Amino acid sequence: MNIPSKHLEDLVEHFSSLPGIGKKTALRLVLNLLKREEDEIAAFSKSLGEMHEKISSCTCCGNISDGDLCSICMQNSRKKELICVVEDIRDIMAIESTEQFFGVYHVLGGVISPMEGIGPHDLNIDGLVERVKSGEVNEVVLALNASMEGDTTNFFLFRKLADYPVKITTLSRGVAVGTELHYTDELTLGRSILNRMPFDMSLVRK
Repeated sequence: MNIPSKHLEDLVEHFSSLPGIGKKTALRLVLNLLKREEDEIAAFSKSLGEMHEKISSCTCCGNISDGDLCSICMQNSRKKELICVVEDIRDIMAIESTEQFFGVYHVLGGVISPMEGIGPHDLNIDGLVERVKSGEVNEVVLALNASMEGDTTNFFLFRKLADYPVKITTLSRGVAVGTELHYTDELTLGRSILNRMPFDMSLVRK
């Protein structure tokens, strides 16, 4: 791709490094920005530059936050005794869009995947155990992707929490096996939340 400006070329390289953005799409985005007013570009640059400084992780659940606690954990109307365990923040956004869940969340930051070198100690599992240990949690919903890695992580968490007096459930299998949670349509995901089932050994792939 022959770009007649080193500055544009650098910007195209940066944009194309993002997931799902190819060189042509990156060029289209950069050319669009080039047409914007200077104050728009300044605001865009300011937000981008402050991203790491202003955005942090919730000290309770691991969700993205502008302060110590995220907006969900701060809501008094939320059922703090009901925790939904998810892989990452995109899953929180997906579940929240269904308007069917009124508890709080716990972000693991991934799933157990020996092939990728990700083990239990690489995930926010100890934080979940500590929350359950407090005795204030009645139910833990395992809402991980319906995949081999997700099932492996579900089973590990099930064993990890087995000694505590807490109900462990998982999403109903309205969510298709192999489907990533944040790509599931709102209706299917909402029904899966409402029709969650007790987690047991029968849900673990043989």
